[in-house]
Amino acid sequence: VQLQACGGGLVQAGGSLRLSCAASGSIFSINAMGWYRQAPGKERELVAKITSGVITNYADSVKDRFSISRDNTKNTVYLQMNSLKPEDTAVYYCKFWVVRPPYNYWGQGTQVTVSS
Repeated sequence: VQLQACGGGLVQAGGSLRLSCAASGSIFSINAMGWYRQAPGKERELVAKITSGVITNYADSVKDRFSISRDNTKNTVYLQMNSLKPEDTAVYYCKFWVVRPPYNYWGQGTQVTVSS
């Protein structure tokens, strides 16, 4: 099973992008889905996470601009990014937390570049 992330690209500051991440096969017992990002020279950081109970949390830097959602029927997670800033430039990775058996799946990353 692999996670396929897509939707990245080049956008001007103030613009929007929508990322999606889908599992290529069947994954059961998914607890949470989320997005991380890693900018050059920086550590990977959690951007947004959504639990099976649809509880969401966001990094302070993206609150009120980004929105995470999930479609359990498609094993897909989305990240709607609005009002993008140059500092949002990074490679974005999706992640699924599975509880039975415990395992974490990572996507391959999609580049988001925001020009000023």
